[in-house]
Amino acid sequence: MLEASRVGVVTEKYPYVSAPAPEGFRGAPRIDTDKCVGCGACSRACPSGALQVFDEEEYRVVRIFYGRCIYCYRCMDVCPQGAIVATREYELTAGDTNDLYFEVKLRLAKCVVCGRSFETERKIRRVLELAKERGVTLNERMLRTCPECRRARLAPKPPKR
Repeated sequence: MLEASRVGVVTEKYPYVSAPAPEGFRGAPRIDTDKCVGCGACSRACPSGALQVFDEEEYRVVRIFYGRCIYCYRCMDVCPQGAIVATREYELTAGDTNDLYFEVKLRLAKCVVCGRSFETERKIRRVLELAKERGVTLNERMLRTCPECRRARLAPKPPKR
């Protein structure tokens, strides 16, 4: 039975009494900090630019700005780790714009050859776990080598003239 068809008071005493979101409501997407590996698939899929992934000193930062999010859930669809989950949270007002940001900081691994930070430790460990589960042996040293050093090592040397 529809609420509006009832006799009597049908309004909620919101905001004094919170009202549950209806079934299928698209609330704020949340990043599970334990699952995120910092791959950046979410930011590449985000049409509004609400999700950003960038490196800052020794960390990779995955940041979502709820003031820009359009709740399309593309980030959730493309996340290979299932680290972004849908919520039914709708009370997202804030007195300060900084309260609308949520970020995950992941430690970056350093290249074993040149020492440059290039990939998250968590992503390297996840690749090694997946390879082990599938019975594949990977060279961990090669995984911990940045693309530039790997390219320099594996690329054929130009012939001398």
